[in-house]
Amino acid sequence: MRAATKQALRAAGLDPADVLKVIRRGIAEDLGTAGDITSTATVAADARLTSRYVSRSPGVIAGMPVLAAVVDHQLGTDATLTPLATDGDRLTTGQTIATIEASARGLLAIERLSLNLLGHLSGIATATRAWVDAVAGTPAQIRDTRKTTPGLRDLEKYAVRCGGGVNHRRGLDGGVLVKDNHVSAAGGVAAALERVREARPAEDVPVQIEVDDMTELFEALANGAPAILLDNFSNDELADAVAFVRRTRPDVVIEASGGLSLERAASVAATGVDYLAVGGITHSAPVLDIGLDS
Repeated sequence: MRAATKQALRAAGLDPADVLKVIRRGIAEDLGTAGDITSTATVAADARLTSRYVSRSPGVIAGMPVLAAVVDHQLGTDATLTPLATDGDRLTTGQTIATIEASARGLLAIERLSLNLLGHLSGIATATRAWVDAVAGTPAQIRDTRKTTPGLRDLEKYAVRCGGGVNHRRGLDGGVLVKDNHVSAAGGVAAALERVREARPAEDVPVQIEVDDMTELFEALANGAPAILLDNFSNDELADAVAFVRRTRPDVVIEASGGLSLERAASVAATGVDYLAVGGITHSAPVLDIGLDS
């Protein structure tokens, strides 16, 4: 992988070694043990192609450094990739994202992997941007969850950032999030928060607790919760909860989750929450249709 590609990945918050693992798995899935037997049979060994990565629908691009890493790893200096878009850019139908000149067999071997990665990450960025646009004009931000594809979490969370969203914790070690099952197992909201204080007395990680109703909210605030996740609250309930928190504990961070939809996003943001937790931007984002045209 070229030094410039590694630098671009690091600038995107991605570990080049981890990205390389994804690429190697993807190449192995496609080529198997015998390689691209169709291209070997139909394309001359010395044939070359000049092709374009083209967006077939409007959206937001994400994954350009990853595309460069695929090209570097599989084609090396035999290929010339020219990016024509930057991650986070809005795309129009028919827009050329990049051009590539390379060995025909080599390019055909990476076609599906490169399109799968670009389309998937751009689909997440596009879905995220739709939510970000929906809450525009409010202080609320769109935040992701751990509802990601196993092995692709860092890439998918990067795509969320490309779409204008922000990341919640990367993994279970990135912060304390006390959910309903934790509360039940601990014996209540107060007991759960007390156990957190005992386990993490230095307060060296973020702490958030999920509440299902106003009674649990009152208990969480009374026991010093620094961040609240309001789960499955109606808009009226959200407005009441936010008003109470702002009046009594204005330092507390408030996040809404559960039952959220794009159509409801603006009204939820208008209640004054700090974040909307949206798992769908990673687990249900449609792939952005991107093609490779020669």
